[in-house]
Amino acid sequence: MASLILSVIGSDRPGLTQALAGAVLSAGGNWLESHLSRLGGLYVGSVLIEVEPDAVEGLRLAVRGVDAHGLEVRIAPAVEDADADGEAVHFSLVGQDRPGIVRQVTATLSGLEVNIETLETRISAEAHSGIPLFHMEARLRLPPGLAASGVQAALEQISAEIMVDMSFAPAREG
Repeated sequence: MASLILSVIGSDRPGLTQALAGAVLSAGGNWLESHLSRLGGLYVGSVLIEVEPDAVEGLRLAVRGVDAHGLEVRIAPAVEDADADGEAVHFSLVGQDRPGIVRQVTATLSGLEVNIETLETRISAEAHSGIPLFHMEARLRLPPGLAASGVQAALEQISAEIMVDMSFAPAREG
């Protein structure tokens, strides 16, 4: 089986997921994982599928039909995922929104050679004042030899500067 990633973006409207699922099924593909959402008024996301190697061209043709309906779909081969070494950690952060939080956090993580496996952010309103709060949730893969406490200490050094609260927990596998 060929593992492929479909990256999608288009104007959000009913039926886009169904059209994409129909294209995958018409090529004999199997929908494995996906992250799809409305972001900035657009429908965006990614889908991991499997198809028989000789069905890839059929998938490309089926995707053209979805493209014709206003959903841009790119197809890329998935990369074999070697067993990840190092501890997996769930990291969450919340604080008053301001520019630069993501850059400062990711710069600290990058400096420690921590891999960000998933990252989700959102803005909400603080219950009493209505002040915008920035939320970040991430699954981190630590390099071998780096303990979660080391990552936590490094991020706590910037937490006062960016005025956020952070928490760490072991990540669930899978």
